[in-house]
Amino acid sequence: MHDVIIIGAGPCGLSAAIECRRQGLSAIIVEKNFIVHSIYLYPTHMQFFSTPELLEIGDVPFTTPNEKPFRHEALVYYRKAAEKHGLEIAAYEEATAIERLEDGKFGVHTVNRRGERQTRRAASVVISTGYFDQPNWIGIPGEDLPKVTHYFGEAHPYTGMKVAIIGGSNSAVDAALELMRVGAEVDMIYRGDSISGNIKPWVRPIFESMVQKEKIRLHLSSRVTEITEDTVVVSSVSRPETCTVDNDFVLAMTGFRPDRRLLSSIGVFMDDDMDKPVFDPATMETNIPGVYVAGVIASGRNANEIFIETGRRHGALIAGHLAGKQSARDKELN
Repeated sequence: MHDVIIIGAGPCGLSAAIECRRQGLSAIIVEKNFIVHSIYLYPTHMQFFSTPELLEIGDVPFTTPNEKPFRHEALVYYRKAAEKHGLEIAAYEEATAIERLEDGKFGVHTVNRRGERQTRRAASVVISTGYFDQPNWIGIPGEDLPKVTHYFGEAHPYTGMKVAIIGGSNSAVDAALELMRVGAEVDMIYRGDSISGNIKPWVRPIFESMVQKEKIRLHLSSRVTEITEDTVVVSSVSRPETCTVDNDFVLAMTGFRPDRRLLSSIGVFMDDDMDKPVFDPATMETNIPGVYVAGVIASGRNANEIFIETGRRHGALIAGHLAGKQSARDKELN
């Protein structure tokens, strides 16, 4: 029995656990993979957009010689932050459902990597699951072929290959540049009439130069309508024009969306327009008293609505609200 069960060991879940412990609450994190799994899935050589101080949690300094930290530095940092604060983390244990128990507490049903099931009990639950497990599918023929992936690790396996990148965000641009450097033939297909306006400012001029030199073929106002074993079919968004591009691999950098099943299992309401959980932004408590959201799960369909630098603050709001509830109960007893 804990005061709080936190589901998800990303930066926002870790921050929530730290803040709860600071308020004297016993907290355990249940994580179906391992600590900061979402950051582990980032491209191997990825550099953050944020400065290190905006990624800090629990007053643990994020020291780096770089102006913007890299993925491998973040993995080390969050491991150390969890260790410094002595967080209790049940790794490789997936939360499958949440229910209200007869005594008013919550039961979180879990299954570990050995298939063993149990129900963990707590007075409150914080849902801080990420979004990398659910890519945004395009819904076109051939999207399920083995040559297609929604995840990009590093460029080396694609050396000398013909690679199509679907998307125009930072992840797509970074992948295109890495692939070009290992000698891949890169076609980048994006439905917009220009790449995202949020591209890292130190990356954009390099990318645009490579496009101008035709080292990266950029297809704007275009979309992939079919994928075959050795081609992709590219169609114009506004005109009845289609071309077939020779292809070995496809990187669908189409983004991800949060998994809402845990929220639904306990009855959390959703905003119909944006598929966003209903919660009090001052406390992060949902319409179910004692159930809170933290991090990207609190966003709507636009997962980029909440970043680490904003989601890490949710834990303090939650812990402060829980401590206030506890103080009120103690006064009633006295």
